[in-house]
Amino acid sequence: MASLASCIFCRIIKGEIPSFKLFESDKTLAFLDINPLSRGHALVIPKHHGAKLADIPDDHLSEILASLWYPLQATGATDYNLLQNNGRIAHQVVDHVHFHMIPKPNEKEGLGIGWPQQQTDMEKLKALFEDLKSRM
Repeated sequence: MASLASCIFCRIIKGEIPSFKLFESDKTLAFLDINPLSRGHALVIPKHHGAKLADIPDDHLSEILASLWYPLQATGATDYNLLQNNGRIAHQVVDHVHFHMIPKPNEKEGLGIGWPQQQTDMEKLKALFEDLKSRM
């Protein structure tokens, strides 16, 4: 995991690395991705450093969803993906929570997704659900 001092997003927040800002508040920053999947591909990040969603305080997380509105308005995207990954095997590359807003202007541009569905064992699913409920 990247340290706070070496985290590329923390360095962008501090202004040490330039970015094309779309929106900034006390708790969030939205800026264009330098390796976009499509025109207008933007990132929204909390200013609080944390690798995964569970590492971010609630008051910072609650502002992120509202902040996603700004890149949507700036790009005029009507079809888009919102993507957030947690951990290496879930395809997270930068160890700082970030949300991608990726416009999908046509079939060729933007995010391509495979959805490898699996058969469900309903009894195991029910047991998992009951276990989760008991922990809450």
